[in-house]
Amino acid sequence: MLNINKLNVKVLDKEVIKDFNLDIKNGEIHALMGPNGIGKSSICKTILGDSNYVVESGSITFNGKDLLSMDTTSRAQAGIFLLNQNPIAIEGVTNAEMLRSALNVKFDGKLNLFQFNKEMLDICKKLDIPSSFIHRNINDGMSGGERKKNELLHMWMLKPSFIILDEIDSGLDVDALKLVSESINEYYELYKPSILIITHRIELLHAIKPEYVHMMKDHTIVKSGDMSLAEEINKSGYNKANDVKED
Repeated sequence: MLNINKLNVKVLDKEVIKDFNLDIKNGEIHALMGPNGIGKSSICKTILGDSNYVVESGSITFNGKDLLSMDTTSRAQAGIFLLNQNPIAIEGVTNAEMLRSALNVKFDGKLNLFQFNKEMLDICKKLDIPSSFIHRNINDGMSGGERKKNELLHMWMLKPSFIILDEIDSGLDVDALKLVSESINEYYELYKPSILIITHRIELLHAIKPEYVHMMKDHTIVKSGDMSLAEEINKSGYNKANDVKED
């Protein structure tokens, strides 16, 4: 589904991604771990098309198409969804307005409003959030936990095929983390999207079990494995985990 090949990215002439390679197939769950400041979030921003992140060389393809030639809106319409650690607030635009607009494009202006309203109410109930969220401005005046739930509402409504979880566990208490991870697992069982998890915390990986774990250092992936790599990182830290020889 997503293939990143020999990617090099700069921000203000500073190298943030170096010779980065990653291949994620349909339905696979991958985790990306590493110290702060080595490029994990830069990968998210590059995949989504943040104009501050300048691709110097390399390629990203999504379902066989050149992702780098697409603007951010087109990437989202292709099925890419980012659930990040600090979702932004948008004053003056309600959840219902944004989602209705996005789905109208998806369905060529033939969105069934009755079904749309019913589905939003059902999802609010599933996520244990008030139905009033439907008519609230996007993330405006919401706590960190409420913003994460609000992003999950968008995920369930938009039904993306590729989901990036950028440190979604940041700022969540135990109960909120449990709800978020259970919701993502339920979504995965229903729709089998590909998922890229970016995190420092082993608790999230215990809840959303990746098949593949990658460790970053010096702006690139230096080691890949399964959950045992994440356990080693959690036990010994990044430097010692990098020194452990792979079987």
